[in-house]
Amino acid sequence: MQRPRYFTPSEVAAHNTAADFWVSFLGKVCDLSPLMSRYEGDALLLPIMECAGKDISGWFDPKTKDVLKYVDPLTSCVRYYTPRGRFVHVAPAGPRSDWDSDIGEPWWKDRRYEVGLLSAKTRWIRVINTLTSQEQLLQVCAEDSLEEILQRYLPHNSHARSYTWKHRGAILDMKKTLSENGVSDDDSELEQLRLDRDLFLPAILLHFTDDLTEGGGDPALCPR
Repeated sequence: MQRPRYFTPSEVAAHNTAADFWVSFLGKVCDLSPLMSRYEGDALLLPIMECAGKDISGWFDPKTKDVLKYVDPLTSCVRYYTPRGRFVHVAPAGPRSDWDSDIGEPWWKDRRYEVGLLSAKTRWIRVINTLTSQEQLLQVCAEDSLEEILQRYLPHNSHARSYTWKHRGAILDMKKTLSENGVSDDDSELEQLRLDRDLFLPAILLHFTDDLTEGGGDPALCPR
């Protein structure tokens, strides 16, 4: 099976328009853009639209993976708990002639909307090109392999595959995560010591090894 992609909260937050609409909940990241298009103009979209790019785990029961429920004190019936207002695919409190109960899988259980997983822990690292001395701060997911981190770094250096990635002199295994490569996460310890973690960000050093890539030579070696 294909490995799921992990996203940082800031990456989810960047998708915050009706045409490009993401949310996260219960560890999942979902692209609800098709839902926005399908129910465009429906008032039941409003509670969802108010949370564009945000985590809405508080809407759901982590055990049942369903919307939270409560017992109505007036009717003693079990109802969905939606303090922001009823939203798409949530049944009305009572019988309604305009409600089609045959909706299939509700959007929060429909795996077609899932695009990946929300990172349980993000990390900041410094990626330093030893050839050009350029340094890039990069936020990554703790679950990312070095190969996936390389993918995140490509917009800053399209020839990143032409480098050997090292940390403290050791060549990194691109199939493993930072922690698996011995790049420890000291955030908790630094917080306990009340030290600024930005001053202790781990450095990944890129050593140029090849001037032949799919896109040509490294920009630093090309004549202007």
